[in-house]
Amino acid sequence: MSLYDRIFKPHVYTLADGTTVEEKRSRAPLILLVLIALTVLSVRITGFDLAVLVKKGSKFFDILKAMFPPNTAYLGKIWQPLWDTIKMSILGSFVGAVLAVPFAVAAASNIVTNRVVVFLVRLFLSLVRTLPTLVCALIATYIFGLGTMAGTCAIAVFTFAYVGKQLFEIIETVDMGPYEAMEALGATRLRAFTTAVFPQVLPTYLSVSLFCLEGNVRYASILGYVGAGGLGLIMNEKIGWREYDSLGMILIVLFVAVMVIEGISHALRKRLT
Repeated sequence: MSLYDRIFKPHVYTLADGTTVEEKRSRAPLILLVLIALTVLSVRITGFDLAVLVKKGSKFFDILKAMFPPNTAYLGKIWQPLWDTIKMSILGSFVGAVLAVPFAVAAASNIVTNRVVVFLVRLFLSLVRTLPTLVCALIATYIFGLGTMAGTCAIAVFTFAYVGKQLFEIIETVDMGPYEAMEALGATRLRAFTTAVFPQVLPTYLSVSLFCLEGNVRYASILGYVGAGGLGLIMNEKIGWREYDSLGMILIVLFVAVMVIEGISHALRKRLT
């Protein structure tokens, strides 16, 4: 019996046949108190002020009003940065998804029996996942310079970590019967994996990669803030110059592009499943 049940005794009911049944008290009041305490503590630590939020919140709507109607004359200057953003997303997603495969295999405990290798690969994937995409892009700009190369590398790193984790978890749920049968017939582990395991995980792997691509289009649009090219670069410029009507045009184009890509991705993922 837990400490909570010792303090708040369960309700005891006696049935018609004489047996007794205990109904434990709800944990909802305790959970609510913990959440309230954490909220109060967070407010004190962060210095959050609701009055300031309400007072300054009107400025958001002022900026929103300044965005519309958008500056349609600026549309011609958006296409190239938009194309750069899409290229970064597609290429980075492809490279990251491909690189994730061997690491996912090495992290799957039903394929690799060496626990040390499995632990180290999983630890590496976890460490890579902790790196924010903007930080990766910032590091890449120091290595490759300003431009889309840095953004592509940042997206590839994020995709690699995300798809790698999802894929090794999927691999561990497959039917190992065909794999073990091929090994018994003398096939190498690589041959057995590509023939018996990979076809089972391929549809889900592609679906996860496409889902990651959807998010990468949005992430790529803000990488320009650290010099990684794409729409983020001109968005940062227009915000700095307070040209909100041009910013509104950029956001409309980005919204349409994201919706189109998500629609295509959703249709493809639906066919895969």
